[in-house]
Amino acid sequence: MSQQPAPSIAASDRIWTIPNVISFIRLLGVPLFLYLLLGPEKDVAAVIVLAVGGTTDWVDGFVARRMNSVSRLGELLDPFADRLYILATLIGFTVRGVVPYWLTGALLLRELVLAIALLVLRRHGYGPPPVHYVGKTGTFVLLAAFPVILLAQAVDSASSWLTPVGWGLAWWALGLYWAAAALYLLQTTRLLRADKAERARAAVG
Repeated sequence: MSQQPAPSIAASDRIWTIPNVISFIRLLGVPLFLYLLLGPEKDVAAVIVLAVGGTTDWVDGFVARRMNSVSRLGELLDPFADRLYILATLIGFTVRGVVPYWLTGALLLRELVLAIALLVLRRHGYGPPPVHYVGKTGTFVLLAAFPVILLAQAVDSASSWLTPVGWGLAWWALGLYWAAAALYLLQTTRLLRADKAERARAAVG
């Protein structure tokens, strides 16, 4: 889940596994986070929810591997929860003015590029490419950067050192995110070329 399972671990069709329950709980944290951030503006409480959501991103994958409970639902649910947290945080932070529009745009553009690549693969009968550790690392770093950036705004006395730490993590995550996108696009190109070559051989045969 947070990483690709080892080849020896087969994904099951089970739904109610411990890692999946953790992922479901993570999803419930999204509306709570947005309420705390945009409603009463309880920033410290919102930071706690966001930090717990980011931490459990690693926990569910660790539990899945240790308990040999990798599931097909989990392989879909975990990246969906990641993207939902990132999207919700970007929307909330942009509305509150915590992050500039260019960061939101850069991250959303990356998601749009990958969505188009996935649609192209699906048209050729391929599923999504395997999750790359560069992308998962970028997600983890980004989910670490967001609470630090928000905490820097909420706690004035710590803003002088939290702000550079948070934005350093954000820049690092942005670089990893786009590096992962480049790798996914390279995988997509290779698959499409192989598909084209296979069709050409079939036509000749």
